[in-house]
Amino acid sequence: MNFLNKTVLKGIGLMLLGMSTVPFLDVFAKLLSEDYSVMQVTWTRFFFHACWLIPIILLQKVKWKRVPESIGLQFMRGLMLTLATLFFFAAIKSNPIPNALTLLFISPLVVAVLSPAMLGERFDLFIGAGVVVGFIGVIVVLQPTGEDFKPSLLLAVVAGVCYALYIIFTKKLSFKAPPVLTLFYSAAVGILIMMPLALFSWTVPDMKGVLLGAAMGFFAAASHFMIIKAFEFASASELSPFNYFEIVGAITLSYIVFGYIPNLQAIIGLFVIIGSGLFVSWRVMKNNDGQAEDKEKLIEPL
Repeated sequence: MNFLNKTVLKGIGLMLLGMSTVPFLDVFAKLLSEDYSVMQVTWTRFFFHACWLIPIILLQKVKWKRVPESIGLQFMRGLMLTLATLFFFAAIKSNPIPNALTLLFISPLVVAVLSPAMLGERFDLFIGAGVVVGFIGVIVVLQPTGEDFKPSLLLAVVAGVCYALYIIFTKKLSFKAPPVLTLFYSAAVGILIMMPLALFSWTVPDMKGVLLGAAMGFFAAASHFMIIKAFEFASASELSPFNYFEIVGAITLSYIVFGYIPNLQAIIGLFVIIGSGLFVSWRVMKNNDGQAEDKEKLIEPL
């Protein structure tokens, strides 16, 4: 790692910019869920995401394929991303975004546990210890025995597991298609899966709803586009620590928009989960000699 290299610094800057825009997506989703069902909000997120990706695909003159490469894995990847988004949006509907996002950060720990069976990666005592510490952090955030315990926050844990499976299916992909086309495939799967559920609970949106939906899709596309560009200047090992910058934006926006201030337990749990996640991710990357680093740029933040 060479964090002082100008090229690497450019990649880190793009990564920070990309991760700082992701919370806008979550804030718009939470605002939309006040008037529309979570199913409709999830469908809207993928629909407008696809709409914003189409001009990028056309500008880059990407060649379309009737049948995507690795179509089975592409579908499973899109399915897991859709479920992760659905459960995460359901969690933030009635819970603070930073709390739900903190629990979503268990995904690297789940990936580490499942990777030996699904990816053939090594799992050692150090990774196991990191996973245990991380799940202690989950208990701290959830406060399952306290008066403030909200069962709906468990949906964020389910989202974290689905997101971990999305990461694993992304790492299993073997393809040559441009990243933006793979992102479009994921959005298309989300649109198709959520369409019947959204129609079942459909509310005709007003102009405010349309604008919030369009903004949600824009920030989804823009944030990931910047993340993809970041990987052109720096490696996954150099950029992965900055994935967690998203929580800074989430806390800031949640305070500005919703007046949310995290309590001490939430802050402690956040640092425990992030610390263990960073350690486990580093250990997994070290054990596997940085394999599949090129796939990291295809992982969309929630």
